[in-house]
Amino acid sequence: MDKVDQFESAFRAAARVVFHYRLMSIRSAMVVTDLDATAAEKFAADAQAFTAALAGRNEVSWLTITKDRFETAKDLLSLVEEQHPDLIVTYRCLHSTAWQLGFTLGAYIDVLTQATTTPVLLLPHPARDSAAAGHTDKVMAITDHLVGDQRLVNTALAFVAPHGTLYLTHVEDDADFERYIDAVGKIPDINTDSARKLISEQLLKEPRDYIHSVATALDTAGVTCTTEAVVTIGHRVNEYRSLIEKHGVDLLVMNTKDEDHSAMHGLAYALAVELRHTPLLML
Repeated sequence: MDKVDQFESAFRAAARVVFHYRLMSIRSAMVVTDLDATAAEKFAADAQAFTAALAGRNEVSWLTITKDRFETAKDLLSLVEEQHPDLIVTYRCLHSTAWQLGFTLGAYIDVLTQATTTPVLLLPHPARDSAAAGHTDKVMAITDHLVGDQRLVNTALAFVAPHGTLYLTHVEDDADFERYIDAVGKIPDINTDSARKLISEQLLKEPRDYIHSVATALDTAGVTCTTEAVVTIGHRVNEYRSLIEKHGVDLLVMNTKDEDHSAMHGLAYALAVELRHTPLLML
């Protein structure tokens, strides 16, 4: 490597993406159910209790949608467009018994997460699980590319209870990593062991630096929550499931949209289907 390349590499390694804190304003929430009025209001009350951290920051107006307000996904989208809420709260498999099988989110959730830009808070199904715990002391934001994801972090922060903990989690896929190292191993000019060490260190250093900038920004802004970094290489679905259980996470926050296609991001869908008992905030 010549001196110009060395200088360029050093310069790029020193460049860091810094987090900028912005208080998310969630002033209106739509609770979507397939229940009658009495049951719907009970679910809405549980939802308000669970998201009490929002009310602590600003007043939130709540609208509850009962089963007679929509019959198709198009009807539901029309309601969302009409009300334009800052948050949608619902559960899996609306107007369907498929929730009993545990293999799908249902057509309505697919449409809400992909056809709108509104965050969707997915709570456990009221017919199967007890109401979500009335607190969000432990919130976990997950992604495979944390650096620069201001929206994910700021939105997750809005749901953390005062003096709670935000786990910022970045998991590099081990299968992808091993595939790249295998390719490197076929290039005689590169030492494979050295490449493995240096690449893994750099991949994990960047999200750790970003999380450090989050903690610094929150301290400067006087935000009363703790941030914890979880940065590793592993099998994403298994790793996230293990981390959620280990830390007793109350709410999981993740991106669901994929720039390359209209379907839900593959990792997000897999987690949403598997983690039926964990409240999910889907962006």
